[in-house]
Amino acid sequence: MIGPGSDAKVLIYTKPIDFRCGIDTLVAKVQHELSQDPWRGVAYIFRSKRKDRLKILWFDGTGIWLMTKRAEAAEGFAWPPAVDGSFSITAAQMAALTSGMDWRRHRAPRRVNPPKIEGFADA
Repeated sequence: MIGPGSDAKVLIYTKPIDFRCGIDTLVAKVQHELSQDPWRGVAYIFRSKRKDRLKILWFDGTGIWLMTKRAEAAEGFAWPPAVDGSFSITAAQMAALTSGMDWRRHRAPRRVNPPKIEGFADA
């Protein structure tokens, strides 16, 4: 996929938007409603009212991308409740969301530190 990599920071704008919005309107939403800088490489995800479409706004260092996807499944994408504001998700959760999966079920496993063994020095 062309777009943000696996180390990308991702913010979901939770309030549905008018899907006629273009790059300039979405940049203004990021700046004024989220108080964020759209040119810092964060991927911003916007949703439609019907939950069947999403837009991703992302600056790759040379220009702003606007990616759009429409879900063909009847249930659309898995979205959080529609309230004002935003929250962050991981790039892996974004990949699950854009694939039509329930991204809320995909979390990285907690790292468990192995027990220290006497006689071995830390590397």
